[in-house]
Amino acid sequence: MYINRNAANQFDAIVVGSGISGGWAAKELCEKGLKTLVLERGRDVQHVTDYTTAMKNPWDFDHHLRMPASFRAENPIATKCYALDEATQQFFVKDAQHPYVQEKPFDWIRGYQVGGKSLLWARQTQRWSRYEFEAPGRDGFAVEWPIGYEDLAPWYSYVEKFAGISGNKDGIDTLPDGEFLPPWQLNCVEKHIQDKVAANYPDRRVIIGRCAHLTQPQKVHLDLGRGQCQARHLCYRGCPYGGYFSSNSATLPAARKTGNLTVRPFSTVHSILYDEKKGRAAGVRIVDTNTNETQDFFAKIVFVNAACLNTNLILLNSKSNRFPNGLGNDNGLLGRYVAFHNYRGSGGATFEGYDDRYYFGRRPTSAFMPSFRNVKKQEMDFQRGYMVAFSAGRAGATSHVNSPGFGAEFKEKWAKPGPWSVYIMMQGETVPKYENHVRLSTDLKDPWGIPQLVTSVGYDDNDGKMVKDFHAQASEMLEKAGCRNIHMGDSHQAPGLDIHEMGGVRMGKDPKTSLLNKWSQLHAVPNVFVTDGASMTSVGNQNPSLTFMALTARAASYAVEQLKKRNL
Repeated sequence: MYINRNAANQFDAIVVGSGISGGWAAKELCEKGLKTLVLERGRDVQHVTDYTTAMKNPWDFDHHLRMPASFRAENPIATKCYALDEATQQFFVKDAQHPYVQEKPFDWIRGYQVGGKSLLWARQTQRWSRYEFEAPGRDGFAVEWPIGYEDLAPWYSYVEKFAGISGNKDGIDTLPDGEFLPPWQLNCVEKHIQDKVAANYPDRRVIIGRCAHLTQPQKVHLDLGRGQCQARHLCYRGCPYGGYFSSNSATLPAARKTGNLTVRPFSTVHSILYDEKKGRAAGVRIVDTNTNETQDFFAKIVFVNAACLNTNLILLNSKSNRFPNGLGNDNGLLGRYVAFHNYRGSGGATFEGYDDRYYFGRRPTSAFMPSFRNVKKQEMDFQRGYMVAFSAGRAGATSHVNSPGFGAEFKEKWAKPGPWSVYIMMQGETVPKYENHVRLSTDLKDPWGIPQLVTSVGYDDNDGKMVKDFHAQASEMLEKAGCRNIHMGDSHQAPGLDIHEMGGVRMGKDPKTSLLNKWSQLHAVPNVFVTDGASMTSVGNQNPSLTFMALTARAASYAVEQLKKRNL
């Protein structure tokens, strides 16, 4: 039935993917005594030694960090990502390396290497509140979450302490406090805006962003060799200090210390193997990324953490007599209700004053404002809401890099900061819809013989109304704060560029309307767990990675308990 079944291919647990959620699954399972195989389709990346550009200066690169026109022409999708440049390109999947079909425009940003996109993420970490979990049931979209904030709160605390999250205890019920290291600080203009917002809007709070950076490392961090964040803001190159949380600096080293971890790079997962007699998953089939050879690995439990769309792809391709339309897909909803975050709205302004003030370093976070729309009840002409992020800074004395000049006077001019400017943006919640889906191509395959993924995900009128409301509210708040030259824009960017795609394998109470139960298990295949973005029933308006971490730690703990009881 299976290929090359032997003792060397047997493990207690298999984790598909080594990114943020996969790293957490590996850590938790290994620390609980399970011999665990982590499968990663990309190359190995060793912490510190493989961050080859981390200490380079702009002039050390052929194009001073810019990508040449030939690269941009060959990679129109990848080059849209703000984090891709000469120093980070090695961590991004190039467009031709893993083709897919865009039935609707979708910019799929991927990182195939050990650590996945945990080397590239924006590191913003906010808890969900009770209102995000309650919203679908209250407002009548998607399906009800099978868990609430009280179920996840202790797991938020658990992962925050290990990851290292900086932030303030702000006392906001719509954005619960966590286990925080000392916060970064707002600069003088941001504090000015904070004060003006508080004076004019009783329902709105400006806070410093909570982020996965070690401002004051604790013993748990130091024991792994992690150090304090240096405020360099070169994070996307990989941090040799371990100052931000990644699988490479934290969860995988913790798993490795147990002696229970095996990592196999260059392993593209083809499908989950299903044992028809036992009614359980038997293991995982992979295609060697370099040789195209097929190999099977076996385990008692499988965690699928390949990142949202690849997790959907793997499950859709996991076909058997029992599941002809994909593993666990009895209700036909696998790949459906994919949602994302709405980043289309942004704007800017200038601010006069504080000419004698500046700031230190390159702070790795910005000012944030928790959502103030439709939080506790439906009150607008659109559903759900949006977070607001903004930052103020001072650029060089001239804004044009090609301005004429040379010599001491020219350099002195550039050394002096210019006027203050403000950048502001939205992060909006989109509503999961049946029409927004991914599926397998019936005729196109990728280089490893696996069907290509078809993306059919788009915006609707609700998203447009949300952008307009952000534009109006952001403009008004900046004006009340004394800003000038206020301007707003709509990028109309395709879904996917937010890199927060979620859903397709959603959690729920009823097997007829969901794929996963409250413990992140497939209803129909209880030894398969999904805890990455694919599992999300709705998307909230917060950055999602902290929730993925908490869901994963919770599910892994439950899985081990069930294994001990011989229920899996």
